[in-house]
Formats: sequence, structure tokens, C-alpha cells
Amino acid sequence: MLSTILRHFPSLSTTQREQFEALNALYHDWNAKINLISRRDIDNLYEHHVLHSLGITEALHFRPGTEIMDVGTGGGFPGIPLAILFPRCQFHLIDSIGKKVRVAEAIGTAIGLQNTTFAHRNVTEEKRRFDFVVSRAVMSLPELVALVRKNIRPGGKNALPNGLLCLKGGDLQAELRPFKHVSDFWPLYPAFPYTYYEGKSVVYVQI
Repeated sequence: MLSTILRHFPSLSTTQREQFEALNALYHDWNAKINLISRRDIDNLYEHHVLHSLGITEALHFRPGTEIMDVGTGGGFPGIPLAILFPRCQFHLIDSIGKKVRVAEAIGTAIGLQNTTFAHRNVTEEKRRFDFVVSRAVMSLPELVALVRKNIRPGGKNALPNGLLCLKGGDLQAELRPFKHVSDFWPLYPAFPYTYYEGKSVVYVQI
């Protein structure tokens, strides 16, 4: 329910509230055609997917003008919720599965997002550079860092230097070991006090 988002982000503008609210019908409609989210989980859209995407903010609130790429966006997570929350930042959402990224683009268009671009592309083919890469990680951190290192420009203007921010679950010690001097992580529970978030974190690696 939208109230889940408002509980944690009470200062949303009217436009942002309307955009978040519109996601419910759009994702239910598209999910009936293309399996973006488990059929058993679609009714938990806000608590398990939208709010999870916004968990990136436990590590960082992007400053205006920041450019972010969402790798493996699937149906638009975390990119679309983050693009709603940070309308003065630019987001580029890519996925190697064409039908999924086309749905994400359709949803972004339907809610009037002006700060997003979408591409059916494998990250190995993406040449552009960004301040941050975000992902609901579908691979190990060392693999992901190796793939996106070329896409992150040096320096930065945010509270954290440019790098990778990803949403991960489970024991992170082994994955973080190669980056122990340039990484950090923030548990999402109890900041988000729902059982779903136990063991989930947002991870940062400076690149």
C-alpha cells in the first residue's frame, strides 16, 4: 500500500505521491501479461519492491544533477522508485531482457517520468559513464564490480565518492572482503521494520 511508502518518506510532493500510487495498477496490469514479479508477491509490491528500491537512501540521498545507471533493472527496480524520489537526478535503466525493459519504459512513460532513459542492453555493451551504478544485485559483488567499473566516473559530488550501490541479502563478509577498505553496508532492518528486511542490506563499493 502507498501508506507504507508515506510512512518512511512523508515529505513527498503531490506529484511524487501520485506517481507512487499509480505504480500499483500499472504493475498489476503488466504482471498479468509478463511475469515481472512472482504472482504470489505482486500484492506486496510496495513493501517488498518499491520500498526495497528506496532502501538505497539508507546509504545515500543523491544530490541534484547526479547521474545513475540501474543495471539489470528488470521491471524497473530500483530505478523507477528512485527516479520518482529524486526527480532532479538522471537515471539510465538497462536490462538484457528486452520485454522487461520495455515494460519498465512503458511504466515510466505512464507516470510521466522525465528523468529516465531505458535500454535493452547487457552491461558489457554499455559504454557511458555515471556517478553511481545501482542494482538489486543478481550476482556476486566481485562480478558486478568487474562489469561496472568502466561505467563509473572518478570523483564525485555526493556524500559518498562515486561507486556502486546495491541491494543484497545474506552474509556479506566474503563478498566484501576484496573491498574492505573501500566499502560499507547498512542493514535495512530495523529501519524498515518488516520481516522481509531481516538480513537485507544496502552495500556500497567506492570505484
